[in-house]
Amino acid sequence: MRIGPLAALAVACALVGGIAALGIGKATGWTDSGSTTTVFRAAPIQSVSAPAAVRSNAKPLLGNGFSPSAIYARRSAGVVTIVSSFGSDPASAQSAQGSGFVVSPKGYILTNSHVITNAGDGSAAVAKPADRVFVEFQDHDRADAKIVGWDVFDDVGLIKVDPADHALAPVPLGNSAAAVVGEPVAAIGSPFGNENSLAVGVVSATHRSIESLTSSFELVDAIQTDAPINHGNSGGPLFDARGRVIGINAQIRSTSGQAEGVGFAVPINSAKRSMVQLIANGSVSYAFVGVETTDLTPALAHHFHYAVRRGAVVTNVLQSSPAAAAGLRAGKKTAEAFGIEFPVSGDVIVSIAGEPVQNSEDIARIVTNLSPGQVVRFGIERGGSRLDLPVRLSERSETR
Repeated sequence: MRIGPLAALAVACALVGGIAALGIGKATGWTDSGSTTTVFRAAPIQSVSAPAAVRSNAKPLLGNGFSPSAIYARRSAGVVTIVSSFGSDPASAQSAQGSGFVVSPKGYILTNSHVITNAGDGSAAVAKPADRVFVEFQDHDRADAKIVGWDVFDDVGLIKVDPADHALAPVPLGNSAAAVVGEPVAAIGSPFGNENSLAVGVVSATHRSIESLTSSFELVDAIQTDAPINHGNSGGPLFDARGRVIGINAQIRSTSGQAEGVGFAVPINSAKRSMVQLIANGSVSYAFVGVETTDLTPALAHHFHYAVRRGAVVTNVLQSSPAAAAGLRAGKKTAEAFGIEFPVSGDVIVSIAGEPVQNSEDIARIVTNLSPGQVVRFGIERGGSRLDLPVRLSERSETR
């Protein structure tokens, strides 16, 4: 579900690569607990951030304070450089470089989908994998890796090395839902090919909804950080103070193409969901509704005489979509208020499957946890009346 207008601010993909392309269970077996291409995307005018807690309950890895050196000492061995080769002829093949991190003694390594596929480079409607992938460890030893699968919607990639090829140091995964604004974080990766580099900062915002580099859908719940993220950091881990991964570094928002203090990480909880499906099936499956919406706020609700104060106003219903089949209606006319062009009518989605919808991001967040083929009830406010519409969800497509 695409949300809101876009401005002309550039979003750069944080990896070095010629054709660099763009939620854990017992099966994973983890323990605790070249050339350069820049991909530009327009940034949303507004990013919505959920209220942040006053402080984090996370305790530092060592001592009573944030210790980047301790995190680096304990975790850097689990962070790897990933080199992807595109083309069957070694003489003409193009290479892309990114980062990743070991999550299992069985050899599973998480990264971004745009590190191991051509997703996001505009060359194909459907992502294609790299022909060969190599993993370089902290000691500069290399191993061949197999692509397990990728998720272009959340920009998650999963590869696997043979544990017999190199000693592995899996890093523990944390809980991105517990991340709070102001808590310290550390990023380890290979910016500009400089392997195992450490950068530190804080969580600048949580629950960001940002334009995806690799699909036409928004990436929700992204973690914003001011830790410097540069080309080559893509796919690397963002650690909390306890040395647990809370995100996969994926994007920078910049006017220059370089780090300017606005980086984004895929939340690790989303990556966990993707990894479960990739290990089980080699692919991911997302439910699809087929609506475009905009946020209803109290001021806009009062101005345009909506009967509810918050929700998501339907601005477009895609043809032949589940939403169209269920009878959802989009507003046909708009008017200006508070500097915003806003629909004067249209269905307002206020709940899905019994969960309240306060804004457009809630729709993506709720539907992501549902299954294709599932029939769910959409609570709708229409012209002062409350409706309960059953919607049979379909499956999201890369090309939609």
